[in-house]
Amino acid sequence: MEYDMIGPAIVMGLGCIGSSIGCGIAGMASHGIMTRVDEGHGKFIALSAIPSSQSIYGFILMIMMKGAIKAGTLTGIAGIGIGLFVGIAIAASSIYQGRCCVTAIQASAKQPAVLGKTFAALGIVESFALFAFVFALLLIR
Repeated sequence: MEYDMIGPAIVMGLGCIGSSIGCGIAGMASHGIMTRVDEGHGKFIALSAIPSSQSIYGFILMIMMKGAIKAGTLTGIAGIGIGLFVGIAIAASSIYQGRCCVTAIQASAKQPAVLGKTFAALGIVESFALFAFVFALLLIR
């Protein structure tokens, strides 16, 4: 049995798990708000999809790690370590971004003018997944 692809699978799996949890949290909030607000539902739906971007980081890392393992520049055990810890960072970022999306949805429902300002916090939380992604790329090259 080959264990080399466990690391790439871990980072992909955790990225998708985190994104689904984050989108689920924000999606539930958007549904609740849409029952109380008559218009502007599109922005609530869009906000609930923002945590999905971290699954893309997991996907790209999976492909890059697989290539590095096949090329012999990354060992299976190093791949597991990178996949696990970077995957946890990406998942945590997704989940907390979903929670930030909840408050963005609530704030913009009450005061639509604040919507743009809420993206600052969403971007800050996203940046930690991006940092983990970039640092992982540096480790596997």
